[in-house]
Amino acid sequence: MKRIWKGKKALSPVVAAIILIAVTVAVSIAVAAWMGALTFTFMATEQLEIQGCAFSTGNVTLTVQNTGTADLTVSKYKISTGATPTNLPQEVPVAQGATESVTAPLSWTSGTTYDIYLITSTGKQFPYRATAP
Repeated sequence: MKRIWKGKKALSPVVAAIILIAVTVAVSIAVAAWMGALTFTFMATEQLEIQGCAFSTGNVTLTVQNTGTADLTVSKYKISTGATPTNLPQEVPVAQGATESVTAPLSWTSGTTYDIYLITSTGKQFPYRATAP
């Protein structure tokens, strides 16, 4: 029986260490990729791009596009920095990648520049500066 095992050699300690390091690196890469995917899933962001506006009698209509990674709802607006936010007559849901129109009541004066802030249901504000025609 001793003759059978006498000719066999085990892995050298160096080869064993290299294999253990390779397995550890492969597992850590797999875990990092999995955690990265989870992070992007849970880190949805709201981003609203205001592309333009049109003034009509008693209203301002803003064209907006959702450029974020989550759906959002525009629920309030305010005119100027220190103003109190006002509820929109109708909340406007904007799906990811979609473009919508948001109409807010505004008694505007020709030639006046307005700082308009659209506010989402989560409280994030998106500013836009427009001058009435």
